[in-house]
Amino acid sequence: MYVTPEQIQTANKTSVEALLAVANAQFAAFEKLAHISAGAVKTAFEDSIANTRALLSAKDVQEFVALQNSFAQPAMEKAIAYSKSVYEVATEANAELSKVAERRVAEWNEGFVGLLDKVSKNAPAGSDVAVAAIKSMLAASNSAEANVSAATETVKGLAKAKKAA
Repeated sequence: MYVTPEQIQTANKTSVEALLAVANAQFAAFEKLAHISAGAVKTAFEDSIANTRALLSAKDVQEFVALQNSFAQPAMEKAIAYSKSVYEVATEANAELSKVAERRVAEWNEGFVGLLDKVSKNAPAGSDVAVAAIKSMLAASNSAEANVSAATETVKGLAKAKKAA
């Protein structure tokens, strides 16, 4: 059994496509984070100007202190909103990278099963049991992985529903 140039070319193409998918996912996440951060910086700058003007127009110390205290709550709410936005971007990027990894594992499994089929044709008599056992093990592993993925998605859905309520 020999590796042909076409097989090498296909493997290289698949690897490059996977790398590009990862790069695209990361670039999209960085772009979203940059947009969120730029918005946060702009808002913070505008708020600081407005707050400074309000503080400068204070007529006495009590009004000055009251104004300072009134600025704290909106600032905390904006910081929490910023954190949630960053978390959402990170979660989306993680989901996209997981999809890429799952596709690569599926492709590897298909290739491995194909290789097993080729090897089993030239293998000595009785080795078909070992090949069948390996295929069964791969199928069980894939099934377990699918079950874990489904359970994870269910938990994420429940968490989003709870968060929305």
